[in-house]
Amino acid sequence: MLLLSDIKDWIKTLGIGENFYTGKLDNKKEKSIGIYQRPSYGKAEIAIGGLKNTKTRSKQISILIHWSKYSGETERTAQRLYDTIAATENLEIAGKHVDYIILDMPEPADVGTDDAGVYERVIWLTLYYQERKDT
Repeated sequence: MLLLSDIKDWIKTLGIGENFYTGKLDNKKEKSIGIYQRPSYGKAEIAIGGLKNTKTRSKQISILIHWSKYSGETERTAQRLYDTIAATENLEIAGKHVDYIILDMPEPADVGTDDAGVYERVIWLTLYYQERKDT
């Protein structure tokens, strides 16, 4: 199983952002990136023989780019993160090989500002990864 904290650790290596978190964090600092679990949809695909025989799993996440009080700066930063994720090659997170990164939106979505006037954008993605290595 991939944890949100594992994905956060990967996002940190991309060189975009100063503060990183998973779940809810009150009093977010500017230039923060948050990793959230998206509601799962679709079907559970489980191999014959159960989870012990299921090799590929998926994780649907939302990345919140909570950046600055300038919309253009926030938009450019979110697009840079999106493009960096799209260009990723040979990805392994927490010892699990990632086969596919599906960007579930054509670009980072504008979600307006928070109560402090900091602009935010969201990237949705689905990671398909190997749950276990073949022995």
